[in-house]
Amino acid sequence: MIPVFPPPARRQWLWRWLLAGALLMVGMWLSAAAQAPFAKVLTVRDAIGPASADYVVRGIQKAASAGAALVVLELDTPGGLDTSMRQIIQAVLASPVPVVTYVSPQGARAASAGTFILYASHVAAMAPATTLGAATPVAIGMPGAPKPAAPAGDGKPQDSPESQDPSAPPRAPADAMTAKQVHDASAFIRGLAQQHGRNAEWAERAVREAVSLTAAEALAQRVVDVVAVDLADLLAQIDGRVVRLEQGERTLSTQGLLVIHEPADWRHRLLSVIANPGFALVLLMVGIYGLIFEFTSPGFGLPGTVGAICLLLALFALQMLPVNYAGLALILLGFALLAAELLTPAFGVLGVGGVIAFIAGGLLLFDGDVPGMGVPLPLLFGISLTAAAAVLVTGHMALRARRARVVSGREDMLGAVGRVTAQAHGQYWALVHGERWQVRAAVPLAVGQSVRVTGIAGLVLDVEPLDGAPATPSG
Repeated sequence: MIPVFPPPARRQWLWRWLLAGALLMVGMWLSAAAQAPFAKVLTVRDAIGPASADYVVRGIQKAASAGAALVVLELDTPGGLDTSMRQIIQAVLASPVPVVTYVSPQGARAASAGTFILYASHVAAMAPATTLGAATPVAIGMPGAPKPAAPAGDGKPQDSPESQDPSAPPRAPADAMTAKQVHDASAFIRGLAQQHGRNAEWAERAVREAVSLTAAEALAQRVVDVVAVDLADLLAQIDGRVVRLEQGERTLSTQGLLVIHEPADWRHRLLSVIANPGFALVLLMVGIYGLIFEFTSPGFGLPGTVGAICLLLALFALQMLPVNYAGLALILLGFALLAAELLTPAFGVLGVGGVIAFIAGGLLLFDGDVPGMGVPLPLLFGISLTAAAAVLVTGHMALRARRARVVSGREDMLGAVGRVTAQAHGQYWALVHGERWQVRAAVPLAVGQSVRVTGIAGLVLDVEPLDGAPATPSG
């Protein structure tokens, strides 16, 4: 028997059935989307550092655990730290998912560390009007260290065809340390090139001679595998390509892959900000000044709390960055001299020395030759001038306080004017600064007479009459 519902009840049941059907369709669509093969896209648009290394390594691990068919690393970098670069390369080589490094968008570059990452990838791709190369290592933490000498020849630009002649003699390293770094980097990139069948000779010249190539030249010289206009073109071109993974060879099936972009989350963005050399220096300054203020004015609590947090964050950032400890020692010496200037009457000598030490330490703290690892000069001089201004203002206030008239204590009492208020048994009492004092004088005094304090003996004031004449004793 079919139940008969009144019209309102019929509409209510109809809406319930429609809602259930919609939810069922959404669930089926989500299930199909979850089972469909997809490509995970990671994006690096900055210098290679601890934050970007953590982002790429975790991204590859998440893609592998989620069952991604491909990882695409969109890269645009001027270079970066060797340690962070090697972390990324190790993650790429050990990845069970094929990794495609794609230098994009147009106008991007994969310089220095980016070239190594490109060579380590299972597929190396570039967008038109992009470049790679200039992979000569830099002596980190030693600003001003000798760099490899210029290539032999007539001084033509490094990117000219003449400078890329394979028969040209390689540049000679300037010293033993530079030679070790260059040879190690050359062997490393040559091994990456041989593993993926790319141009090992040019890779070695990119390290030894810092040469660069455009996308079209890189494709012609077998440095990269694909030149693609966009991501869709890239997936279409690499479809059916055989790549070599650690687990064995695999044929890529990328036609029609679902593309999922995974931007950096708040953790990676925070790590990127903290690991910025300029911001680390600011955190160090705020932390030390906060603790100094707390120690000199205890009881407030906020400066000490903020200072301790900033100092710990600064130390965390410095342990991730390539720090020159001589520069760090100079910065700490500068802070110590500035603090001593605030606490001792050195008339600016310690303050000037502190500012000079701070500037020198900031210049030496990080190697400016490594892309993204130098402290901007405007920031460094701004911090130094701010510290100098604080010292000058504080010193000026201290000098004014030193020259100002004393308003309390023994010095304030001498010369003060009072009035005799009582006399008994040869002793006098006077009201001075609103307080009742026992006074004595070389001449007799009278009640109501004005007197001036000339000395203090314990709790007795030596006074003299203001008119200088003997007074007639009262009573």
